Amino acid sequence: MQRTKSHSAIWELLGQVTDPEVPVLTILDLGVVRGISVEGKEVEVVITPTYSGCPAMNVIEIEIKAILQENGYQPSVKMVLSPPWTTDWLSEEGKQKLKAYGIAPPVAGSADKGALFSDEREVPCPQCESLDTALVSQFGSTACKALYKCKSCLEPFDYFKCL
Repeated sequence: MQRTKSHSAIWELLGQVTDPEVPVLTILDLGVVRGISVEGKEVEVVITPTYSGCPAMNVIEIEIKAILQENGYQPSVKMVLSPPWTTDWLSEEGKQKLKAYGIAPPVAGSADKGALFSDEREVPCPQCESLDTALVSQFGSTACKALYKCKSCLEPFDYFKCL
């Protein structure tokens, strides 16, 4: 599909929609927008939730529709579950934003589903960069994050789980 001027304008608008749980990330940083279809002023945005039942997706859908309507489009949002979202879809810019916000970005090659069968992952502290950190709880401030503590600077921090 050829990307037109209106496609670019819509992608730019979608880049203004933030994640309600991690407001420094846009939905483009998260990689939840899988595509758009444009037919005149009608726009369909296809999104994939970070996990089934994510409560933020309802808010994200409302925000997508609102920003597009404010700019003269007639939006619809389609949610697809396959393929399932993965932290591999996070943009590099998004990972840097997470770190600057105090949340450790996902560590490559350390899918949390393998936690029972592999060595404990080394998660660098987003504050001091130390690898001397420990998992406190698999469940952090939201379902997509785990709680860690740095043994060097003693700061607790969220870790964005790998999926």
